[in-house]
Amino acid sequence: MGPTNKTSRRKFLGNSAAIGAIGVIGASQLIRACTTEEKSAAVVVPEFLKTAPEGQPLKAGVVGCGGRGTGAALNFLDAGPGLSIGAIADVFQDRIDSFRKELRDQKSVELDDSVCFTGFDAFKRVIDSDVDIVILATPPYFRPEHFQACVEARKHVFMEKPVAVDPVGARAVMAASKQAEAAGLCVVTGTQRRHQWSYNNVLARIRAGMMGEIVATNVYWNQSKLWHNDQQAGWTEMEWMIRDWVNWTWLSGDHIVEQHVHNIDVSNWFVGNAPVEAVGMGSRLRRPTGDCYDNFSVDFIYDKKVHMNSMCRQINDCANNVTEQIRGSKGYSLTASNDLHHIYDLEGNLLYEYASPLDAQGEPLENDPYVQEHIDLVNAIRTGTQIVEAEETAKSVLTAIMGRQSAYTGKLVTWEEMMGSGLTLGPKGELKLGPVDMDKTIPVAGSAPV
Repeated sequence: MGPTNKTSRRKFLGNSAAIGAIGVIGASQLIRACTTEEKSAAVVVPEFLKTAPEGQPLKAGVVGCGGRGTGAALNFLDAGPGLSIGAIADVFQDRIDSFRKELRDQKSVELDDSVCFTGFDAFKRVIDSDVDIVILATPPYFRPEHFQACVEARKHVFMEKPVAVDPVGARAVMAASKQAEAAGLCVVTGTQRRHQWSYNNVLARIRAGMMGEIVATNVYWNQSKLWHNDQQAGWTEMEWMIRDWVNWTWLSGDHIVEQHVHNIDVSNWFVGNAPVEAVGMGSRLRRPTGDCYDNFSVDFIYDKKVHMNSMCRQINDCANNVTEQIRGSKGYSLTASNDLHHIYDLEGNLLYEYASPLDAQGEPLENDPYVQEHIDLVNAIRTGTQIVEAEETAKSVLTAIMGRQSAYTGKLVTWEEMMGSGLTLGPKGELKLGPVDMDKTIPVAGSAPV
């Protein structure tokens, strides 16, 4: 349902000045939010830091020097004072070279050859160096092993989502997350919506009862084709797969896990738990390489009561939609990674619209969420306020895996089955640049007609 009568975005807010102070206030504030049926309910205004505080110098190592690893390193350096890059690793030398060029061009940072490592075991060299934090940004298949090694070495971690591609890997991350908590480590994952000011402000009002009890969610990531790399002369099969990783399920988890997990994570975050079962469907219509599907539609059920309708697609020239809709007994919300952050009543009247607070010059105070997540990590380390996000992210990843497996098989799949599943993806034997020994059959649900 779309809006029918747009009202002031400050309607139901008794203290708009407090909203404008987000990002510069030093402590939580309570403001009053009123509905037509309730006089007032407490809204806890989220706290955000504009920049990480000064403190001990922190050096990060980067494992995975592609686009996301390079971006994460730059985001880390932008998070505050006293931050540096100490070591990097990638399977491919050209990725190392391009990473070093970006750091040199954008930050005037030069990395010595002695702290740049290549190969499948290069992550160990980074972890063993004198870095304080490890940024994990390889294809997701490698994440569980790399995360476990970081925890054992007592390193703080920023790791990109998704954190696994199969149930065994997701559970391994959950277990390592508990070890990180016990060791006093800080771990932030790449679910940047959880660090986005707008999402947190909408959630604060939902939790205050502005739209009543959550009764359903709808989450979407429908977009055009992402990217692919064709096999090149001189590339082994393994090299091609890694350079084409988003199109291979064993490396990416398929796009319901690799990309749509963002929206699924928002639903789990807002609802407060993970679904107990899923029934889904999907197919492969246009994808030119790999073995992934290019569309999924899944019905997830929370506790046999609240349903999450999940839809994702990567096909050109189709209707696009990247949003989350949370349905309540008294209204609904619409959120997206851009500027769509609204709450409506059941008639479509606007109850709340997030607006980024402005400074004295009229410029937005709000940080890029890709930087904010690093600000939050550095702040947690320097202030001794532990943050460990890995387990919650692993649960959202396992939710997406549950939906993927239902679509691949056509069966109802339960959370209990996922928590007990021995399914692992990937090639047999040692990883090396050569032929890849694994089943490359594209899944087809159901059985052929007789």
